[in-house]
Parts: sequence; structure tokens; C-alpha cells
Amino acid sequence: MAILSPAASAAPQAERLHSHCCYCSMQCGIDLIRADNDLGWEVKPSQHFPVATGRLCQKGLNVLGHAVHSERLLAPMRRVAPGGADSAWAAASWDDALSDIASRIQAIQAQYGNDAVSVFGGGSLTNEVCYLLGKFARVALRTKFIDYNGRYCMSSAAAAQNRAFGADRGLNIALEDIPKAKYIILAGTNIAECQPTMIPYLLEAKKQNAIIVTIDPRRTMTSKIADIHINLQPGFDSVFASGLMHVILEEGLYDAKFVEQHTHGLADVREAVRPFSPENVSHYTGIPKEVIRTVARGFAQAETGMIFTARGIEQQVNGVEHTLSYINLCLVTGKIGKPGSGFGPITGQANGQGGREHGQKADQLPGYRLIEDPSARSHVASVWGIAPEELPGKGVSAYELYGKIHDGEIKAMIVLGSNPLVSSPNSAWVAEALQKLELLVIIDMFATETAEYAHWLLPSSSFLEAEGTLTNLEGRVFHRPKAFQTPGDALEDYLILGKLAEKLGRGSYFAFDSPEAIFDELRLASAGGIADYSGMSYARLKEMKGLFWPCPSPDHPGTPRMFENGVFSHPDGRAKLHAITPMKPAETTDPEYPFILTTGRLGNHYLSGAQTRRTAALLKKAPVPVAEIHPHAAEQILLRPGDRLRLTTRRGSLIFDVKVTPDIHPTSVFVPFHWGGEHSINLLTNDALHPISRMPEFKVCAVRLERVGQPSSP
Repeated sequence: MAILSPAASAAPQAERLHSHCCYCSMQCGIDLIRADNDLGWEVKPSQHFPVATGRLCQKGLNVLGHAVHSERLLAPMRRVAPGGADSAWAAASWDDALSDIASRIQAIQAQYGNDAVSVFGGGSLTNEVCYLLGKFARVALRTKFIDYNGRYCMSSAAAAQNRAFGADRGLNIALEDIPKAKYIILAGTNIAECQPTMIPYLLEAKKQNAIIVTIDPRRTMTSKIADIHINLQPGFDSVFASGLMHVILEEGLYDAKFVEQHTHGLADVREAVRPFSPENVSHYTGIPKEVIRTVARGFAQAETGMIFTARGIEQQVNGVEHTLSYINLCLVTGKIGKPGSGFGPITGQANGQGGREHGQKADQLPGYRLIEDPSARSHVASVWGIAPEELPGKGVSAYELYGKIHDGEIKAMIVLGSNPLVSSPNSAWVAEALQKLELLVIIDMFATETAEYAHWLLPSSSFLEAEGTLTNLEGRVFHRPKAFQTPGDALEDYLILGKLAEKLGRGSYFAFDSPEAIFDELRLASAGGIADYSGMSYARLKEMKGLFWPCPSPDHPGTPRMFENGVFSHPDGRAKLHAITPMKPAETTDPEYPFILTTGRLGNHYLSGAQTRRTAALLKKAPVPVAEIHPHAAEQILLRPGDRLRLTTRRGSLIFDVKVTPDIHPTSVFVPFHWGGEHSINLLTNDALHPISRMPEFKVCAVRLERVGQPSSP
């Protein structure tokens, strides 16, 4: 791998620097130690950050690779030839770049209105940049059209938690609570590959005789530590959870006192699950009725218990309902708000939590406030120094932005820290939209697949070059120091936004001289909101190694465990049980498309692969995506050794290398999503959206399998 010259330290005399891995939501601490190697530094796990118990996974150990990669953008680049394979770029100064971008934005808005310009953000940005990007969209651009790639990650879980609890904070417990749980259900989450350093918490629980149940169409690395694995076909999550609830209610295993004092809606839930006896659920799913009863009784009767979900059940058009079905199980058994008990969706991205808390979502303002709430608008407008009526209204979700481009309503887009061409479903349709834009600006470290359609590329900072705060999967807000200087002419994200705002004539609202100054304004904007950071400061975060929100005052200790004593965030203090009627996926199998395509992550890669595919050690382990199918499926299509596999959905057709394994549901095929171009599985996935969360249905679509034989010898 070609690299830049060894990274320049932000502290020239230091032999050891501290930072945090930029990948998953664990945000493990790392130490950078000067070394006599090509990189100039060696990465070691930090022993001082409490979250990852002094460990790093393979991505963390190789986290420096992409930051010093030779493909880093080092200067603003203007397109001078058409996009695609014939793309050509010329370097420009920052002044020329920002002047041209600003003049184009102003011309587009003069002709089409403020909302003709849109913003697409990312879930790996710092809280400061998430906050600033939301403010930039609404104050500098004065557009309602902003959303972010976290919409593809946490939106179903967020909607479910808000409906059930009145608040959404990823895990409502601290990780250190996990070993106290006696029964743990992992539904649609492959922690061993997606959050590897969380596994020690589960193993410690097992040492304390906890039972672990995994529910997944694949027998994953996580399933290998489970006592019970439920091999469930994608899309049947609410059916299975309804079967568990049926047993708990019919056998009187629920916590009647807790339900009566702290919840609403039991009668409706009881009626909804009445048809889902273990016998019926077994008929629908193939899961033995004895296993259904065993899991239901085990969870209900355990002294303490937790349920964790993730994208497997959430990235569906029924994802909110699937998540609510599992939340119901925690609530009726009283397993929430006390040591060793709780619920939590496992956040995927580095700062997927903070990204939605502080204004990147179309309908939210900082502090997890709703943008259409007059009191929220008044509060945030007062912090920003504008009139409430100046704030735009609610926009649309991430994927729907591309529909607005197709409709001619959006003419320009700024993308910061995301690669939506690879991460969006039915991505050929997204590519068609990007081609229609009069202006596409990409702010990134690399020329990603999305950048093939850009007019300007602006070089941004890596995680090592930007001070700020992040919020991990358990709601812990922590400080990440700046370790390195930005290379070449690259700038930190907050400086790019501030300079562009100045060119747009709105610079006075963005005159921040440091990330800490932005955080201090964020604290004010979040005060009194659900996600209240107002009691935090850089000094406190450094001293305490992080604080859990809500933290509403400087003397508040933070909130590691939410909903203690059964007090929830709805106005009446009660949680809401939801009666769920299981529904079919947007696409079901038929004779033409008889199998189910589902997607997911590998332990070697992260998101669209823009960083990990530029890390030699990680790419070597997984250079291309490989489709996994069951031996029964391989037999049906007469697959032979050396064959490849053609996958065809209603959106297109691709060919993959194939692995035949009994560790996948017989009806299903799995393909990881970390690649672009001809390897991009999201060319085939379904873009149906959940009606509330607007989550696309990445995890379920109908597919046809065909063998592609080796060419005959001449």
C-alpha cells in the first residue's frame, strides 16, 4: 500500500498519543506510539478508556492505514471532464473552490428557492460537526432538506424506543451492566463481527451462568457463544416474538405489578398475540414449539435479562414493529430500569447516536427536539440568534432526497462523510439522481464512488486530525483529542463549513475558533431536551472518561441506566406496550424469485468500505464479497465446485463468488455490502420504506439464484 509521509503529530515531542478507533459504536480507546516503520506509528489498545476492556479488534489494530493512504485528497478538486470512467480533476485553492460553490448555490437558490439545495450527512462525524451541519443547512443554506446515513442504520429502533419509552438512547444501560444479566436475547445482531470488543461483556455474563439466545438466519460468529440459536427466516421476527409473548401471557409469567404500575396497553397486546401459539408459530417459522416455550419461559423466569437488537430485524419495512415486539417482552417481564436488565438496539456507526441527537435528521433539532414543535424551534432559534420563523420545517428522509432530485425539486447536494451511492438501496436509481444535479459537492478524505458524479471534491480530516466528542452505543459522551495535523491542504470539517458559510454571507453564525466552542453552543441548544448535554464540558468529559446523557447540570453525574424505578420519558411516566400484528415484507418469494436476499457486515470491513478497502491488511482478508447459500439451495441450482452465482432481483442482476454453508437458512442468501461498482449488492436491494421510520428494506427481498459455470477449456 502506498502511503503519505508519516503523519505529523499535533504534539511534535510526544512519543505516545491517545485517540479512539473511528469504526464501530464501541469507540475503543487507542494509543499511538512512535515506531520505526513506514507509518511512523504503532497502534495499541488503550488501557485507560473503560469501554472496551483494553482490547482492539482487527479493524482497530489497523485503523491508521486509511488515514495515511496515498489516495487521500490533499487539495480541493474541480471536475474538468465528465464523470464516470472519464473523470478528470484539477486542483484549486480553497478560496476559488468555496467562492465557486457559494456562487453556484446562490444562483440555484435564486432560481429555484432555498430548498433546491440539500445536505447529506454521516454517522461517523463528531457531535460538533453533526450539530454544525444541521445548523449550516438551516441557517446558512436555509433549506429543510437535510438527512444522514444514520437513517439507514438506527431509524427503526429510534422510532420504536420513542414510541415505547418516550426516549431513544441506543442502549438504555451501561455495558458494565451486561454481566449482571441472567438471560440475554440477541435478535438480528452479529456482535462478534460488528462490535467485537463487546463480546467480553457477554462472555463474562456466561461465566456468571447467563443463558444467551441468538436469533438470526445465519449461524454467525456470535451464535457460536450462544446456548440456543434460532435459525429464523428473514422477515418473521414479529411472528417469533409474538410466540414468546403468547407463552408469557398465557402461562402468567409476566410481572403483573410492574405492568400495572408502569405501562399501558397490556390488554391490546394480549389480544394481538392470541393467534400466535407456539404450535402456530412453529408452523409459520419451522422453529420447534418446544424451543419457543423454552426461550419464553427462560427469559420471563430469569431474575434479570436483556434484549439487544440490530439491523437484522430493523432494516425492514416492518422494522419498527419487530423492535417494538422485543421491547414488549422486556416491559411485560419488568426487565428494564434495574441492574442486569434492559433493552438496547446496538448502534452501528461510530456516532450514529449523536448524529441523530443534534440535528442531522430531517425532523429534528439539537437535543433530540422535534423541528415542528414550536417550543423547540423557539429555544434553538434563540441559541442561534435567529427568529423561530426563519427555521425551515421538516424535510424528508435520506433516501427520499433522491426522489426530490428526480422530481426536480432538489438541484444541488452537499455530502459530508458519507458514500450514499454504495450505502443506499436500489442504488442505480440513486446514481440516476446524482447525474441530474447541477451541483454535487463531496467533503471527504477520498474520491468515493459517490464522487464519480461530483463537481467539487473538498479534502476533509480523518478521525485522527479532528478534536471533538462522540456518543457511543451506550449513550456515553466522550472527548476525542486531536492526534495529527491534517495533510496537504485538507481542513477539519468545522472549518470547511464555517468558511463556506462566510462565502454565503452567513459567517457570523459560524465564527467558532475551536471544536470546544461549538460544543459549548451545542450544550446550550440541547438544554432541556431529551438528549440533554448541558451539564457536560470538555473538562468534565476528560476527567470522567465520558458522561452518560441526560446530564442536565454541571453537578449531575450523568445517567448510565435509564428508566430506573420504572419511570419512563412519556409525560405520564409510563411506558407504552404496542399491539403488533405481524405483516409480510414488501416483497415475498414466488416461482420467479424463490429465495430471500439479505445483507450485512463482515468483521474485516466497515460501511461502504471507503476506509477499510484502503487498508491493506483488512482488504487482504476479504478482497471481494462472497455470497453464502445453503447446500439445499446449491443442490436446487446444480451448483458445482468452481461455479459462481448470479443473483437477480426485480432491480437487476449481479454475479458473485459463492460459499456453500449449512450455517444459513435454506431459503436465504447472504451478501456483505461493503463494496461499490459491480460488487455492490445494493444495486439489487429493495427501496421500500417503513411508513414511520423511512428505513429501507435492506434485509429482505425476493431473489433468483443461477449457477454461472466456468468457461470451457479451449
